[in-house]
Amino acid sequence: MANKGLAKAPEDTCILVTGGAGFIGSHTCVELLNNGYRVVIIDDLSNSSEVAVKRVRRITGVTDDRLRFYQNTLLDRAAVERVFDENDIDAIIHFAGFKAVGESVHKPLEYYWNNLTGTLVLCDVARNHGCKNLVFSSSATVYGEPERIPIDEDCEKHQATNPYGQTKTMLEQILTDLYVGDNEWDIVLLRYFNPIGAHESGLIGEDPKGIPNNLLPYVAQVAIGKLEKVHVFGDDYDTPDGTGVRDYIHVVDLARGHVSALNWMAGRVGTGKATTRGTIAGEPAADGTRRGVGIFNLGTGKGSSVLDVIRAFEKACGHEIPYVIEPRREGDVAACYAAVDKARDELGWTAQYDMERMCQDSWRWQTMNPDGYASATE
Repeated sequence: MANKGLAKAPEDTCILVTGGAGFIGSHTCVELLNNGYRVVIIDDLSNSSEVAVKRVRRITGVTDDRLRFYQNTLLDRAAVERVFDENDIDAIIHFAGFKAVGESVHKPLEYYWNNLTGTLVLCDVARNHGCKNLVFSSSATVYGEPERIPIDEDCEKHQATNPYGQTKTMLEQILTDLYVGDNEWDIVLLRYFNPIGAHESGLIGEDPKGIPNNLLPYVAQVAIGKLEKVHVFGDDYDTPDGTGVRDYIHVVDLARGHVSALNWMAGRVGTGKATTRGTIAGEPAADGTRRGVGIFNLGTGKGSSVLDVIRAFEKACGHEIPYVIEPRREGDVAACYAAVDKARDELGWTAQYDMERMCQDSWRWQTMNPDGYASATE
C-alpha cells in the first residue's frame, strides 16, 4: 500500500504517539497539540500514568477527540490493528519501550522481546494501513564510547554497553533496512542526549518508579528530602572539575525537536535532497515530502558536569544538596556532548533552555508532585 505522505496541514494530520503517557512522550503530545496536530496515544502504562494524559489535556485545553488514548501494549497485534482501523494515522512517533539501563542487564530477554517485537508489530501493521512515516526515539547510547567530542551524526557507532542500548542500535538498523527494502518509507532517527526538566506548568514531568536511574530526578529527590545524598561516580576524569560531563537537554526542547522532524519530513523546512552526514536519503516525492532515513542528534551542544548540575539545582531549590564521591562506574565515559549543527541547519531546530531553566522546571514539578503522579487527585 502506498505511503500517504505528510503534505497535509497539521490540523488534517493524525500522529500516533506510542508511549505517549511517558516522560518525553507526554511533553511531545503537548507540543503536537499546540501545533494543531491530531494525536492518538497508545501506552500500556507499565512505566507511566494515565494522569499524564489528563494533564496534557489540561495544559493544551484539548477536551475532544483531537486527543485519543488507548491503553494497550504494542505486543498485542489485534489491539494495534484496532488503533489503526479506528484512526486515520498519517505518521508515528515511536517512544514505547523498556528503558532502564540497569534493569536491562538483569532482564535482557524481556528488553529484547518488548522493544524489538513491539516495533516489528507496529511497523507491519502501519505499512498495511499505508502509514510509512516514522520518527524513532533513539539515543546517544548508540555511539558507545565516542570517537570524538562533540559527537556528530557520522561518528562511528560502537558496541552498546547494555541490552537497552543494544535495542536502540538494532532498531536503528531494522528501520534503515526497512527503507532500503521499501523506499516509500520516510524515517527519522532522533538520537537524544540527556533529557531533563519538566513542563513549566509543573503538571507533567519525569516520574521514575522506585529509586531514579538518572541524575536529575535523583538530585531532585535529594533536594526534597526523599533521598539522603547524591552519589557522584568519579571525580578524577579529565574534565574541568573531575566529574563526568554530559549534554543535558530540556524535555520541552526535545519535544519541539519531534515537531521539527515532522515538518522536515513534510518538506516544510530544509531544502531539497538531504545530503549531509548520517542520512540515507532519496529524492523528495512529487508532493514535496521526503523519503529516506534522516539521522539527527538532539542536544544543546554544551557539556555540564555532575557538579554543575548539583550547583544549578541548589540555586533552583534554595539550599545545599549533600553529595558523596564514589568510585567511577564501569563503562562511564569522561565527556559526551553533541554536535548540533545538522539539526539546526536541516530541521531549523535549536535548544532554547539552559541548565538553570532545566533545574527550575524540575524543582517546580518535584515540589508540586512530591510522589509523582501517584499523589495526583485528578
